[in-house]
Amino acid sequence: MAAPTTERETPAFTAGQQRTVQLDGTPLVRVGARPGLLQYLRDIWRFRHFLYYDSHSRVSSANSYDSLGRLWMVFNPILFGSAYFFVFGILLETGRGISNFIGYLVIGVFMFRFFTSAVNGGSNAIAGNQKVVQAFNFPRACLVLSSTIRELFSSVPVFLVMAGLVYLLGDTPLEGSPRIEIHLNWHWLLFFPCVALALLVMAGWSLALARAVNAYNDVKHLISFGTRILFYTSAVFFHPDRWANAGQDWITTIMHHNPLFCVLDIIRGAWLYDGDIDPYRWVVLGAWAAGSLIIGFLIFWHGEETYGRER
Repeated sequence: MAAPTTERETPAFTAGQQRTVQLDGTPLVRVGARPGLLQYLRDIWRFRHFLYYDSHSRVSSANSYDSLGRLWMVFNPILFGSAYFFVFGILLETGRGISNFIGYLVIGVFMFRFFTSAVNGGSNAIAGNQKVVQAFNFPRACLVLSSTIRELFSSVPVFLVMAGLVYLLGDTPLEGSPRIEIHLNWHWLLFFPCVALALLVMAGWSLALARAVNAYNDVKHLISFGTRILFYTSAVFFHPDRWANAGQDWITTIMHHNPLFCVLDIIRGAWLYDGDIDPYRWVVLGAWAAGSLIIGFLIFWHGEETYGRER
């Protein structure tokens, strides 16, 4: 007798028919989606190594096509400072009456370039990296913060040169400029907390401006205009008392509440005048640091989903 055959079950569909398959998309995240504020902060912390290595690598590759390479980071502020000294110190005599004018001018020029370079670079961090923003899912604030950290890394040799120039040439006697002997003491260490607060201000401004530039490219021109105003209201090459003596006290009041002026005044007091610093400068700078970082971060985070869109 032949063994009975068992028929194999056939699938319930035939060729040409469509079949619906359900997938679990729970772990999938939409690129550019805005997470909650606390989650966003945690994500930035997870990318902290990216902040360091991206900043360090870009600093290493900067000026790689120039014959002098990274020396231009030092030469540029020195050349600018020399030009300002010739025009404002010698021709216009804006340093008349300012003690240790050479050191006063060196600190002003070097720190102004550090401050504005960080803000300009951070404000363009999103608009200038659209391909990266569109391709990868990560906190966009990392690009802005990386730009600020990069400026700090690249300015380390500049700070060393600035300190050397101030110590060696800062109290050089000039006609009409009183001389106060410069001493190397613990007051010089106040430079570090001052720069730390300045970094917070720069990061906050960069975050807010990065969103504005991403939305409206024309904002870059306004930033350039604002930089000029900041230059003339920070006492880079003149003393603010000249406005008070002219009866323009309101200008002096604005300058005293300018965060960059506070940075310059603190460093000048620590390095040039044996720690003669108005405590109110620390109060103003600290308030700017906290307010700028919080407000700038919230502004940037609120626009997280708009970054990378085609204009």
